[in-house]
Amino acid sequence: MSKNIELKATQNSYYAASANEQPAYSKLQADIETDVCVVGGGFAGLSAAVELADRGYQVVVLEAHHIGFGASGRNGGQLIAGLACEQAVIENALGFEAAKQVWAMTLEALSLVRERVKRFDIKCDLADGFLGVAVGEAKGKSLRKWYDSMAKKYNYDSNAKWIEPAHLQDWIASQRYFNGYFDKNSGHLHPLNYCLGLARGAFSLGVRIFQYSPVSGMRHGEKVILKTESGLVTAKFVVLAGNIFLPEISPQLAPSLTKRIMPVGTYIIGTAPIDADLATKLIPSNAAVCDTCVALDYFRFSAKKLNEGPRMIFGGRVSYSTLTPAYLTEKMQARMAAVFPQLKDTKVDFTWGCFVDITMNRAPDFGRVAPNVYYLQGFSGHGVALTGLSGKLVAEAISGQAERLDVISRISHHHFPGGKLLRTPTLVLGMAWYQLREKFG
Repeated sequence: MSKNIELKATQNSYYAASANEQPAYSKLQADIETDVCVVGGGFAGLSAAVELADRGYQVVVLEAHHIGFGASGRNGGQLIAGLACEQAVIENALGFEAAKQVWAMTLEALSLVRERVKRFDIKCDLADGFLGVAVGEAKGKSLRKWYDSMAKKYNYDSNAKWIEPAHLQDWIASQRYFNGYFDKNSGHLHPLNYCLGLARGAFSLGVRIFQYSPVSGMRHGEKVILKTESGLVTAKFVVLAGNIFLPEISPQLAPSLTKRIMPVGTYIIGTAPIDADLATKLIPSNAAVCDTCVALDYFRFSAKKLNEGPRMIFGGRVSYSTLTPAYLTEKMQARMAAVFPQLKDTKVDFTWGCFVDITMNRAPDFGRVAPNVYYLQGFSGHGVALTGLSGKLVAEAISGQAERLDVISRISHHHFPGGKLLRTPTLVLGMAWYQLREKFG
C-alpha cells in the first residue's frame, strides 16, 4: 500500500474539519523504559492503554502519524453489535458455546464505548440505534433467516426488532430496501472525536503518548526494545495495534501477521447541512443504516450543530486495489441519490476515505507473536466497538487473565493467496466475481 495513496485518501474529511481540540503530544526524543509499549494510537491501542493504566501499569503509546490518523479517525462511525463475519464462522471455528461467549463480548463492547464516553466526558455525538436493511426480496429472505437464527440462538430479539416490508417506510424513507431490523443497543458517533477523547482519557491516567514516532525496529527478549528515529522504548510487554499500517511502516515487527490481512479502501461523503425536518423524515429514528450487499452502503446523519442542520454521512464504494476510485465524489453522490432521491441535488462538502484491515474470513485476528508481544488486527471494517473490547482483552492477558483473549486467538486465519505480488489482484478478481453474482443472481 502506498503512503501517497493513503495520504490522498485522508483529505477533505468532515471529521477532521469538526474535530475537538487536542493536546500537542510530542515526538519521542529520548530513551525511556515502561511496563507496556503500545504501537498505534487508534481505538485499539488507546483502549489497551486505558485498561492497562487502570490496572496500574506504566504505559507508552507510539503513534507513527497523529492520534486517529488511520481508520479510527475516518470510518463510518457505526457502532454495531457482532463481528464483520457471520456468527456461523465463529461457531464452525470454536463451537457453539465459545461462539456465544464471543457474541456476548461484542455486546460488552457496545457498553464499553458508552462507559468510556461518560467516564472521560467525550464529546463525540454518540447516538443510539442501528438499521440493518436488505436490497430486494431475495436478500430480504436471507436477512430474515439470519435474524430468526440470531433470535433463537443468541436471544438477539431482546435488543432488536424485526421490520416487515409493509412497515419499513416508517423507519427509512427509501424505496431501495425490502425489509430490515432495528437494533436499539447499537448506534453511531463521531469517530475522530471519540478517538481524541480516548487519548485525553489515557493521558489523564498517566499514559505517555508520542506522535510522529514510527517504530523502525523491535528486539525481542525478556524486555523488548523498540527503536524509533530519535529514541528507544524498553518495555516488559508490547501491544501491536497498528493494524493495516504495520506492514507499511514497520514490516519487520511481525512479518507473519502481514500475510493474514489486506487493505481495503472505503470512502465517505459528507453533504452540506440539510433541513432538520427532512433528516427526520428520511430516518425518523436517527439510526445508523447499513445494507447487506457485498459492496454495501452505510450511512447516517451527523449531529445537528448550533446554527446548522445535520449532514448526511454516506459511505461505501470500496476499493480492493487500494487505488482511490476516479470521480469518487460524483459516484458516491449517485449512490446516495439511489437511496434517497430527496438528496440528489444536495451539495457534497466533504469526500474522504480510509483503509481497513480485512482477514480472509472477516473474523478478528488477536494473539501473540512472542510471550510478551501481543497483536490486535483484522477488525474487517467492523471495529468501532470491537477495538475497544480488544484493548480490554489484551490488558486482561498482560495482567494474567488470558482466557478471553485466548478464545478469540483460537480462530484460525489463512494467508491471502497469490503471494506478495498477486494477492491484491487476486482479491480484486474474487470480489468482482462476488459482486457480479450478487447483481445478476
